[in-house]
Amino acid sequence: MMAKFGAYFLTASNFVLTDAAESIVNIFASSFAFFSIYLSSRPRDENHPYGHGKVEFFSVFIEGALIGIAGIIIIFKSAYNIFYPHEISELITGAIIIGCTGIVNGGLGHYIVRKGKQLRSITLEADGKHLITDMVTSVGLVVGLLLIHFTKITWLDSALSILVALYILFSSYKLIRRSVSGLMDETDFAVVTEVISVLDKKRRDAWIDMHNFRAQKYGNELHIDCHLTLPNYYDLNQVHNEVTLVDRLINSEVTTTELFIHTDPCVPQCCHYCRMPNCPIRSEAKSEEITWTMDKVIRNKKYFE
Repeated sequence: MMAKFGAYFLTASNFVLTDAAESIVNIFASSFAFFSIYLSSRPRDENHPYGHGKVEFFSVFIEGALIGIAGIIIIFKSAYNIFYPHEISELITGAIIIGCTGIVNGGLGHYIVRKGKQLRSITLEADGKHLITDMVTSVGLVVGLLLIHFTKITWLDSALSILVALYILFSSYKLIRRSVSGLMDETDFAVVTEVISVLDKKRRDAWIDMHNFRAQKYGNELHIDCHLTLPNYYDLNQVHNEVTLVDRLINSEVTTTELFIHTDPCVPQCCHYCRMPNCPIRSEAKSEEITWTMDKVIRNKKYFE
């Protein structure tokens, strides 16, 4: 941030100011992200029985809002300077400074995004993508400063800064959209599809069908509740063992997950797709193989209904 503002005071360029202003946002957003990651890692308590992970979505919302505010301010200032231009100078030196900061932010951003995916932290991913956005704008900035230097067209400074500000606003929208979807418990189709795929590939014969499948994210933890149909002659110990196997499978193959599984007894209408061998109560032979897919497991009814 200090390097970018140094470049701005050296050049008096609105184009450089766009990058410097976004760095202020980086400071505030990363500070709040630091706090939210600390808070989301705290264990559950009486007031937060599902943990503190939702604060990460709020953190992303704050970051997106701050980026958006910076973009709007830049647009107004740049539009003003199109009609009331001012002298700019030392563009080559400014381009070198901005280029160096872009390299640092790009490397750091890619590292944070990679760690965010490993730890399944939306806050880390958002902060890393923000820094990558900063790198992209810095690259555009360097190109633009060189273009202004060699063409001597000064109004390009304000025009290009408006274009960068529009890109910043688009990044702001994507962050806010993601945070709102998390706070509203919108389905994370990538995670849910992965869970269902693993369950289908390693499905046991006793798991006749799974339905009313719902998933919520709290920080890096996934909470799933669903209905699992099991043979109706299973005793309570057998039912418990099957539920435990589902739990272990998802936690070992996908991500840290807390499951709430409601078990249903099978009915004669399930027989045509039931895999159970030597079933003592089968009323008809198995005649259909049903693959577990999202459209089937999210419905609140058995497959024959």
